[in-house]
Amino acid sequence: MKKYRLWTLFLITLASVTLGSSCGTGKSGETEEIRFVVEKGSSANSVASLLAREGLVRYKGFFLALLKLKGLEDDIKAGTYRVPTGSSLSTLVTTLTEGRVSQRRVTIPEGSTARIAAQLLEEAGVCEGKAFLDAVGNKELAESLGLAAASLEGFLFPDTYLFPEDSDAKKVAELMVVRFFVKYDELNKDHARPEARELLDQVILASIVEREYRLASEAGLIASVFKNRLSIGMPLQSCATVVYIITEKLGKEHPSVLYYSDLKIPDSYNSYIHRGLPPGPIANPGVEALKAVLDTPKSEYLYFRLQNAEIGSHRFSRSFQEHAGDVIPVKGF
Repeated sequence: MKKYRLWTLFLITLASVTLGSSCGTGKSGETEEIRFVVEKGSSANSVASLLAREGLVRYKGFFLALLKLKGLEDDIKAGTYRVPTGSSLSTLVTTLTEGRVSQRRVTIPEGSTARIAAQLLEEAGVCEGKAFLDAVGNKELAESLGLAAASLEGFLFPDTYLFPEDSDAKKVAELMVVRFFVKYDELNKDHARPEARELLDQVILASIVEREYRLASEAGLIASVFKNRLSIGMPLQSCATVVYIITEKLGKEHPSVLYYSDLKIPDSYNSYIHRGLPPGPIANPGVEALKAVLDTPKSEYLYFRLQNAEIGSHRFSRSFQEHAGDVIPVKGF
């Protein structure tokens, strides 16, 4: 039997050399990739036929023989693959049996909404945007992940990810929430994780801070302003919540300016006409915003306004009189 296996291996190797170093059809020096999908439950024979159709092997029998020789007939993994033309039989077998599927890198910026994340994931070839948004809005999925929320918005941690091409959208969303909890626990390592409702409130506030701050050094002070307002029952009056309504709920372009009429939009997320926190996060906060809410510096500030648009610095005030002395009026009044 051992001699037979060695002889079979010799024949396969010889065939590779005789038919071209790879049994592929690519020309020497070509680096073109062939994309193909192995469906779940595919047999070795069907995969061999697929490789032959794609021109990655000339004779599928050699591929099947090598699989059998290595005892890997049942080890081919499903997924989307990208294989260079000219790949050797051995490389093909290793790629398919170890599940070296095509990976897509995608960066989700801090402060992105689920809608923006969905667009970026689809553009990167990770998953369909609609399927991702369906997963984000799945209340049962949110509950299974320990969230006291109707969706995953706010818990989709902004980061650079490496996902398999054509991933399951639900698994992508789950992984981003898992990454959130890893980062959250790192920031909150000296304290026990709060119960789900308190955690949601923290993330809602962090999402507002995320969309308001521009300098990391000021994130904590901005968080202190909002916490001070909440403690005295003052409306948060965050322009970011109004922008969220306009862009995410009304589906309009991001406004260059806000008008008084915008501040009166009758919506539960409008923090100008409703006290307390909005019903849910308005974005997915990153580390700085979460840190600002979890470890907020003490201050007496109740107001802040942009002071230097070029660098994004703000001026903080304790009273409306102090704030109004140099405030920029909202247009359209």
